[in-house]
Amino acid sequence: MPAKLDLDRIFAADGPLARAISGFRQRDQQLAMAHEVLAAVEANRLLIVEAGTGTGKTFAYLAPVLMAGGKVILSTGTKTLQDQLFNRDLPTVRDALGVPATVALLKGRANYVCPYHLERALAGGRLNSRAEVMHLNAIARFAKATATGDKAECGDVPEDSGAWYQATSTRENCIGQECPHVKECFVLAARREALAADVVVVNHHLFFADVMLKDDGMGELLPACNTVIFDEAHQLPEVAGLFFGEAVGTGQLLDLARDTKLEGIAAAKDYAPLQEAARALEKATKDLRLAFRHEGMRLSFAQWQTHEAAVEALTHLQTTLDDFGKHLESQAGRSEGLANCLSRSSEVVMQLRHWQTAKAFDAKKVGAGGMKCPEAGTAEGSEEEVQVRWVEVSAYGVTLNLTPLSVANIFRRQLEGHPRAWVFTSATLAVGSDFGHYQKALGLAEAATGRWESPFDYPTNALLYCPPGMPDPNHPDYSEAVVEAAWPAIRAAGAANGGTFVLCTSLRAMRRIHELLEERIAAAGLELPLLLQGQRSKSELLDSFRRLGNAVLVASQSFWEGVDVRGEALSLVVIDKLPFAPPDDPVLAARIDTLKRQGRNAFFEVQLPRAVISMKQGAGRLIRDETDRGVLMVCDPRMVDKPYGRRIWQSLPPMRRTRELSDVEVFFTG
Repeated sequence: MPAKLDLDRIFAADGPLARAISGFRQRDQQLAMAHEVLAAVEANRLLIVEAGTGTGKTFAYLAPVLMAGGKVILSTGTKTLQDQLFNRDLPTVRDALGVPATVALLKGRANYVCPYHLERALAGGRLNSRAEVMHLNAIARFAKATATGDKAECGDVPEDSGAWYQATSTRENCIGQECPHVKECFVLAARREALAADVVVVNHHLFFADVMLKDDGMGELLPACNTVIFDEAHQLPEVAGLFFGEAVGTGQLLDLARDTKLEGIAAAKDYAPLQEAARALEKATKDLRLAFRHEGMRLSFAQWQTHEAAVEALTHLQTTLDDFGKHLESQAGRSEGLANCLSRSSEVVMQLRHWQTAKAFDAKKVGAGGMKCPEAGTAEGSEEEVQVRWVEVSAYGVTLNLTPLSVANIFRRQLEGHPRAWVFTSATLAVGSDFGHYQKALGLAEAATGRWESPFDYPTNALLYCPPGMPDPNHPDYSEAVVEAAWPAIRAAGAANGGTFVLCTSLRAMRRIHELLEERIAAAGLELPLLLQGQRSKSELLDSFRRLGNAVLVASQSFWEGVDVRGEALSLVVIDKLPFAPPDDPVLAARIDTLKRQGRNAFFEVQLPRAVISMKQGAGRLIRDETDRGVLMVCDPRMVDKPYGRRIWQSLPPMRRTRELSDVEVFFTG
């Protein structure tokens, strides 16, 4: 077949990619993956592909889809990869192959300046600091000069500045075709460009929210598409659960109160009770969050009901929302913006009622004996139709969730209809060589699969170290034991001018380990810069880590994946515990209970595969390039002591293994 011959030529040592890309190397794994992708595109079939770090999977799917032609959607898990694809990889491959494909980048609307809301904010917005006032003015200048309105191009304003919340829109507060600025709308312009382009780069959240669920007028994009490729596809089961479920949170209510105040200033300045009602809604919403003393909690509905202060706060919030709605209704005819706020208020009222009255699977924790779900029998229907009712408490808000027990059939139905190829790829999809867990999660039983190991020389360049004598991970002094064991390795890495990631499985452990390391570094009088997740934005922390060269970064979940630090700056990755999801997580608890009642082994079907994939992500931070060297230190004794530990380390790259600290010290001095 000519196309296959073309792929051999494209990936050859003297082919067009080698001529266009400095440092390009011919890799058998990359070419084999490219052939599989091309076969899937030509046959309109499902393909799941795991390709280890360094395979070059981006080029392995870009070259065949560009050569095959047609309309392509590329969906990524992170904005970082999305920007890399659009700004670097796609133009490079397209130009090298001489393919006349047009490319568009499409992000969620929160990434684009909204002229309407920017105007409202400049007229009457309340910002938290003088810096945010300066940021808002900088955004206004940017809006006049930019062609895209993409906030990533506005270097003068930090990505996490509160001014962006005032200057962008949400699905809820966009007033659509009624907007007086509709002709200047950056979101609509980006969507028009996407509809006309041959290749559209999106992220998973946007794909589900706008494309798959047709939530924001983007229903035309998918039907016209010949191929969909999901990169970082290991994230899809969780993202699908989020979007196929329902959620209502304090963030929505605070946005509603803020938007109502701004719209009221613009169109109903003479009606003071509306401003008072909006302030009351704001306070009642914040009081709901303050009813919880801690953050980072995920509660079942039964656990939620034991938090009497929170239940009372929600009741008061609903009463306040009803009063707010009456004032809003009296003024809604005065502007499109106020009418939109009334519609949103009514929708939130219905969402809150539905969450409280939904027939759902409510897991209940009962002591150390495990989980039981007495309400489970009240939720009728198949697994796909049953929803789990739960509450998430973060540092900033409270979200009430209804999540499907399984998304497999729901997701599978979305793939039906117009024939097209669907490609799912990541460095972490399989447990060993088995894709069964992933296929079950998304209903992809008939998908073809392919798996290629990393071409990097792990046996020579990497060491897997499991320290002996570690206590049980549930021991109250476990974090102290982690620091005691890891400190000599951290010192050895630092002495070799290398940096360390300490990846923790909980925020509590992260803070305690940081505190203990701070004491160790001070007592030793060493110049080892110590960084902590949350001290600054993720991008700022990573920039500092790379620049310092021998820093120690203590972090939790957000640094386990999507982080690329090459060279000696990252020489040691310490993982405190195997990343098993807590069994009292409401959604996981419901799934475990369901499997147990079916006579199935929930640990081996759900918990272990999820832990393996998370572990592979964390381990994947270490070796990012052919010349990288480093040590992966896993402190959890279950890796060695438990029979299932073998399945975990066998799923990791083929590193040399040791339990001797002296081997680590020799590795760094050798």
